[in-house]
Amino acid sequence: MIEEWDPDSSRWEADLNALAEVLHAVVRAGGCVSFILPFSLDEARAFWIDKVLPGARSGARRVLVARMEDEIVGTVQLLLDMPPNQRHRAEVAKLLVHPKARGRGVARALMEAVEQVARAEGRTLITLDTRTGDSAEALYLSMGYIMVGVIPRYSRSVAGTELEAASVMYKELASVIV
Repeated sequence: MIEEWDPDSSRWEADLNALAEVLHAVVRAGGCVSFILPFSLDEARAFWIDKVLPGARSGARRVLVARMEDEIVGTVQLLLDMPPNQRHRAEVAKLLVHPKARGRGVARALMEAVEQVARAEGRTLITLDTRTGDSAEALYLSMGYIMVGVIPRYSRSVAGTELEAASVMYKELASVIV
C-alpha cells in the first residue's frame, strides 16, 4: 500500500498526474496545503513538476505514495535538504489523502512510513506544521508529536478570505545525536 515514489520509473508521468489529482482534490475539499481557490489541475501538476520533481530526483526530498488497487490515493514528503547544523532532522510536508480514501488509515500509514524513511536516513528529529484545529493536528498528536506552539495568522485559508493559525510540532525519533 505505501511505497516510495520513483520519479524515474517508467510510470512516473502517470503517477505525477495522479499526484496532481490528489492535490487538486484535497485543495478543493478545503485542505490548507499552501494553495487557495480557484486552483486548477494544471496548477497542481505544475507544483509537482516544478517544486517536487527536482527535489525527488536529487534526493533532497523523499516522496511516499499510498496506493489502493494500483491508484495513488495519498502522499507525504520528507524534506531532507537541511543546513549543516540541522542534518539530524527532517521536515514533513504535504500529507495529502484524496477525500474518497479518507477514514481508512491512509494518513497514519503514510506518517508511519515517513518516520521509517527518516530513521533510515539517520534523522533523529522530525518537524512539521499544520493548520490549527485540523484533523491532521489530532493525527499527529495521537502519533506522539509534541506541539511547540501556535503561530496566529500564519497562512491564508483555502478560500483566501481569512488568515488561519498553524500549529508547529516535532517528534524525536531517537534521543542521541548520530
